[in-house]
Amino acid sequence: MSNDPEQTTGNGRRGFTPPRHGRQKRRGGVILPAVAGVLTMGLLLSGGYAAYAYGRLSTGITKIDAIAGNKSDKDDVDGQAQNILLVGDDHRPDNATPEQMAELSTQSDGGATNTDTMIVLHINADGTQATMISFPRDSYVDIPGVGKGKLNSAFYYGTLNGGGDTGGAKLLIQTIQNLSGLSIDHYVRVSLLGFYQVVKELGPVDVCLNQAAKDPYSGVDLPAGKSTLDAKQALSFVRQRHGLPNGDLDRNIRQQYFLSQEARKVLSAGTLLNPVKMGNILGAVGGSIQTDTDLVNLATQMRNLRPGNIQSATIPTLGTPTIYVNGSALSIVEVDTVGLPAFVQSLVGEPEEYTKATAAQPATTTVTVLNGSGVTGAAAAAGTNLTARGFQVGAPGSSDTTKTTQIQYPAGQESQAKALAAVVPGAVPVRTAAVTGVTLVLGSDGKTVTAPAAPGGAASQPASGESAGSGSASKPSKSASSEPKPSSTDVKSYGKEGVCIN
Repeated sequence: MSNDPEQTTGNGRRGFTPPRHGRQKRRGGVILPAVAGVLTMGLLLSGGYAAYAYGRLSTGITKIDAIAGNKSDKDDVDGQAQNILLVGDDHRPDNATPEQMAELSTQSDGGATNTDTMIVLHINADGTQATMISFPRDSYVDIPGVGKGKLNSAFYYGTLNGGGDTGGAKLLIQTIQNLSGLSIDHYVRVSLLGFYQVVKELGPVDVCLNQAAKDPYSGVDLPAGKSTLDAKQALSFVRQRHGLPNGDLDRNIRQQYFLSQEARKVLSAGTLLNPVKMGNILGAVGGSIQTDTDLVNLATQMRNLRPGNIQSATIPTLGTPTIYVNGSALSIVEVDTVGLPAFVQSLVGEPEEYTKATAAQPATTTVTVLNGSGVTGAAAAAGTNLTARGFQVGAPGSSDTTKTTQIQYPAGQESQAKALAAVVPGAVPVRTAAVTGVTLVLGSDGKTVTAPAAPGGAASQPASGESAGSGSASKPSKSASSEPKPSSTDVKSYGKEGVCIN
């Protein structure tokens, strides 16, 4: 799979592939993720060294105005919580020496702009818990003003026409906000060199694998069980995607796991009580960062975090199909865009307005049922049961395929949504501006309207306009064939001692 995404654009550049920006050949041929330094820095600063750290961090950091005009509080689903977009890519700071590049087995890249690692660090309002939400680089998404393309190209398109790094950051933020519904509060971009130097200063880190891993492309060669990695081995570990069942999705797990292990190491007494080591780490990360904010203030929001309270998750996906753009094969990650709002709400919690609402009467609640389950006729059957229960039900319809059954509702219709939730056990209520009324979207998880107690009639036949999902009743959905795969939305906690991964 190419590092540079092909695009299906809406501006006459269909099939366009961004240039490689003069990159030189490097070991493995894949971009190296570099967000560990940011989380490391935040946890270090939470140890009470903010005044000292500010002087170390203020030199070399590049400030960019990434958030201005991009952040919107409209329909902000998580209130006072903070969302920090952490971006890791293979750009080299201008001050990187030839010796440092040689140590990484690479050369100057001439200004690479594709982003390889994109994680939203979601910190709850009181700063005691956080979730690292990974957005796979090959996610095929809508890029504003561009069209369909891989997520890792959004930054590149933003840099065009004089946009520079600020324009790149703004377009990437806008793309992720539109995709997830989360409002991005801050932005931090870290270079390959920053990642390497932080890991090098922290020293060897322990990882545990359930099975041996060997990949000649990334250079990883580790046995099953525990291994102690130096900085170069760490780079190989977090960039592995060949030889893994789900490619880039499993590489996200590698990155999440490694970040959690580094967090445990940072909070150990051997790091926090060693001012020399701490100073070296801060110095290493400081010159490799672009951000919109004062990192010391940002880090204070993490002061109550502990490794066991940092969870990891990946946005919901439906598989990794190969599509064709202008006749050329392109491997992508297909995002479960319908199920994504429910996934986000499962992390941030229900809005206060919904929690406090009292369920309306079924007779005053109008429901539209959409079928994204992969089962033909599911929406009609659910509509029949809703009618029998006294709800007002519109004509059934189809939705793109999704895994999660959800009750979508606009702000102000919390009571009606709660009435529907009472008869669809396990469905996730989701407030969204994408609907104008209460809408039940059936997913492949099998959750649906419970039948009324009174005996019902024969099973409903598919109604006009309804299909099994993805707009077609004649073909099985792509997700139906891949459903046995583990869900990519599982939330994990890798910060505890003794945790192993595949």
